[in-house]
Amino acid sequence: MNSGPGELQRAVEATLFASETPMSVEALSAHLGDAAPGDIRAALQDIAADYAPRGIHLVERARRWHFETAPDLAHLLRREREQVRRLSRAATEVLAIIAYHEPVSRAEIESIRGVQTAKGTLDVLLEAGWARVAGRREVPGRPVIYATTPEFLEHFGLSSRRDLPGIDELRATGLLDPVDEAYDALTGDDDGFGVTDAQESTDHRAD
Repeated sequence: MNSGPGELQRAVEATLFASETPMSVEALSAHLGDAAPGDIRAALQDIAADYAPRGIHLVERARRWHFETAPDLAHLLRREREQVRRLSRAATEVLAIIAYHEPVSRAEIESIRGVQTAKGTLDVLLEAGWARVAGRREVPGRPVIYATTPEFLEHFGLSSRRDLPGIDELRATGLLDPVDEAYDALTGDDDGFGVTDAQESTDHRAD
C-alpha cells in the first residue's frame, strides 16, 4: 500500500472502526494491501495515543486490536439486561486451572482440584467460548488438552495470560504446583477421588 504514515493511520482507524471483530496486525496488513506489519504497529500506537484522552480507547487484547469505551465512562452506557447465569463453583475452579496451567488435560485438572470433573463442566466453558480444545497430549492414551481463548482475555480485560492476577498468592497455596508432578501423583494412585462435580454442586447449591 503506497501511502504516507498519516494516510495509513487513517486507513487502520477506519478499518478497525468498521470491523465487527477485533483484528490482529497480520489481518490489518493483509486487508490494507500487505502493508508492512511494522508500519501497522506504529500506526496502532499513534492511534491509541490519540484516543487516550477521549471517551473511546483503542486497546490490544490477545494480540488483537479494537475500540472500546473508556473505563471511567462505562457506567454511562450500562443498561438493564437479563442476568447471565453465573459459573458454578466447579466451572470457576476449572477455568482458573486452565488459565494458569494451559495446556492442561482433564486428568491434570482433576489432580489439581482433588475431585472428579464432570464433562458438563468443561462443556459449559467451551460453549461460553472461554476454553478450547488445544490438541492432545503426546502420552499413552493421547488425552485431550484444553487452553483459554482470546475471548477469555477480552472478557476479563487481559492483554495476555501474563496479566492474570494473584499468581504468587496462588502458588503459595499450592494451587500452582507443577502439573507434571500432580499428574504423576494421579497416575500413581487414583483411588482418592470420590467426589464428583455433581455432588459438589449439591453441596454448594446456595453459592
